[in-house]
Amino acid sequence: MTRSFTYSALTLRVKASGESNREAWFLTAEEGLLRATVFGGPKSRFRSLVSPFHQGKLWIYHDPVRDSRKVNDFDVISYRMGIRELWERAACADAIAETILSSQAGGGNWPEALDLAGVVLDALEKADISLCSRLAVYFLWRWIQLLGLEPELSDLCTCEPKHDGVVLKFAGQSAIAWLKGIESLPYADLADLAADLWSVDAQSLDQAKTLCKAVLADALGRKLPTWDGI
Repeated sequence: MTRSFTYSALTLRVKASGESNREAWFLTAEEGLLRATVFGGPKSRFRSLVSPFHQGKLWIYHDPVRDSRKVNDFDVISYRMGIRELWERAACADAIAETILSSQAGGGNWPEALDLAGVVLDALEKADISLCSRLAVYFLWRWIQLLGLEPELSDLCTCEPKHDGVVLKFAGQSAIAWLKGIESLPYADLADLAADLWSVDAQSLDQAKTLCKAVLADALGRKLPTWDGI
């Protein structure tokens, strides 16, 4: 029986487990969300390799008797160290990770989920403060589409429209036009796209944020605290 597996993986969360080990949660293209133990104390090289937002090739050992997993190796391709250099970047990245974890990695389309998260996190690593929130909304809106939750935008031009019985705040024409515009952006290096593609006034951006958060909160049954940092 095969016990060693290889994945294309993104580290979403890491927390202490016992005196020297850590538990890590990954988004993988092959199996969606995985949880595995990272063994080793402060001197272990895995402590620097298995960190939030690092992405690459992951080797996992699975014990079928205990149904437990441990990290055997992680070949990091993208470290994204710049995310932690700016609070706004880190806040948006944390919101992205928690959204993925809370919605079961997108419900099954794991390769696309990994691609989407990867390109947005790559862009966040270099983003200035004004671009961070736009990238977060881009992710949330594309995630809504991935989950099949996209509301009919033409129905959102009236005051307090409803989506699946939940009253949403008013979304103006400019906010809707902006969402339609960014949803057509390709999965490319988003940070290198023309600045005018991200241009939106503050009110419309807030309306777009409110809409995305309301749709996802309805689906998840709760509002994620990390969304407050977007």
